[in-house]
Amino acid sequence: MGWGLRSVYALAAVSLIATGARADTIKVGVIGTMSGPYALFGKNYKMGIDAWVAEHGNKVAGHTVEFVYRDEVSPNPAQSKALAQELIVKEKVQYLAGLYFTPNAMAVAPLLQEAKVPMVVMNAATSSITEKSPYIVRTSFTMFQNTVPAAKVAKQKGATKVAIAVSDYGPGIDAETAFKKTFEAEGGKVVEAVRMPLSTTDFGPIMQRIKNSGADMIFTFLPAGPPTLGFVKAYIDNGLKAGGVKLMSTGDVVTEPDLPNIGEAGLGILSTYHYAVSHDSPENKAFLALLQKGGAKLDEVTMTSVAAYDGARLIYKMIEATSGKSDPDKAIAAVKGMKWVSPRGEVSIDPETRHITQNVYLREVEKVDGKLINRELETFKAQPDWGLAKQ
Repeated sequence: MGWGLRSVYALAAVSLIATGARADTIKVGVIGTMSGPYALFGKNYKMGIDAWVAEHGNKVAGHTVEFVYRDEVSPNPAQSKALAQELIVKEKVQYLAGLYFTPNAMAVAPLLQEAKVPMVVMNAATSSITEKSPYIVRTSFTMFQNTVPAAKVAKQKGATKVAIAVSDYGPGIDAETAFKKTFEAEGGKVVEAVRMPLSTTDFGPIMQRIKNSGADMIFTFLPAGPPTLGFVKAYIDNGLKAGGVKLMSTGDVVTEPDLPNIGEAGLGILSTYHYAVSHDSPENKAFLALLQKGGAKLDEVTMTSVAAYDGARLIYKMIEATSGKSDPDKAIAAVKGMKWVSPRGEVSIDPETRHITQNVYLREVEKVDGKLINRELETFKAQPDWGLAKQ
């Protein structure tokens, strides 16, 4: 599609006039990975949103809320931008949400200001995304947020020489930067840093580089999905685990649906993350019950379900605050500083960064009642996005 920003804005403006100040139905466009190798995470968007709607109904301030889904499949900025344009112009959505991959979210961001459409990012984790438009708010996480605690834990666990291996795109570079800065400030040394193309499937040569570096721990980030299984398998098959090299990761590498495939060889892997299915709280138990009532299986629940569930909360708040009118400034203002208890714990929206402040948990892969889980060991309370925080 060859629409420019000006034509998108003009057509969107016409659509808003046509729908009137108080449309009977308010549409929310959700762009997610609904098919392909990352389909489970798009499915979890829908699971989380459906759970919210089942709990709170589909009407807000007298308006019916309709969620319209589009498939981003993979990191493809041009396609995601075209999907957003279609949702704004043809579907006349008043809000956008979702976006699994950072490059896709970055491509959509310029449309928001022109079309006057707020967007709730439910996964993409590069810190700078919220700086690309004042109409972006995020309910997922960032790499800085989850990685700063990981570096502190690595030092506490006795690591002195760490090899960093991350996917070579925005979130991976953020993870590398956050870990290196924090670990070195704690007195540790980074002896190797590898940036892996997203297309990497053979991790054997990378493991050899890490072996040669003399590292006593690996810190890694890859986007949750098929690559993480390959990385963990290579770590085990190439003898690093047997050789005493510990593995510390963000939770993306050990999401619950992947644990059965990783198997018992993954026991002992440490990670830091903002959500685990095993999180023990009344809110999480109620959330999981809602998901199951909607037909979901517990072994397919991922972090994107809770981000979407909380994202739907923000969208409902914005609709309520604007009485269903198209007023993006008022909508965003309404969610700045919001606080609530999520299935993941206490959270809030930072009024300056528009990013979620939340607990980050140190977890270890353990076997409980015959099932592999991420058991929470320690809580780092109220973590901001350290990449954007004023320090």
